[in-house]
Amino acid sequence: MLISKPMQRLERLNTKECLWPYILKILSEKPSHAYTLRKKIKKQFGFMPGTMTAYSTLYSLFLNGFVSKEIQGRRKIYKITQKGKRELKKAREFYKKIYNKLK
Repeated sequence: MLISKPMQRLERLNTKECLWPYILKILSEKPSHAYTLRKKIKKQFGFMPGTMTAYSTLYSLFLNGFVSKEIQGRRKIYKITQKGKRELKKAREFYKKIYNKLK
């Protein structure tokens, strides 16, 4: 199979299809409501993830202990855990290693 637009595929695979580093980065700066994460990703990283993708990624991060949630009235506020901070650090190191190999 020939990839007709390799950069578009690379961008999609490392953004919309792999949201967890972006969500952890945002939550490392400030706890957030789930519904504002997509807007923050758009503003900070320049792409808009799908609604269901963002929610399912956040839910998976919660189930695996990378984020915690606190209920304030009817709202859930998510924040990064220590486990999430360690995972974000691993992601940064991974991308640095890939970058250095491609230099």
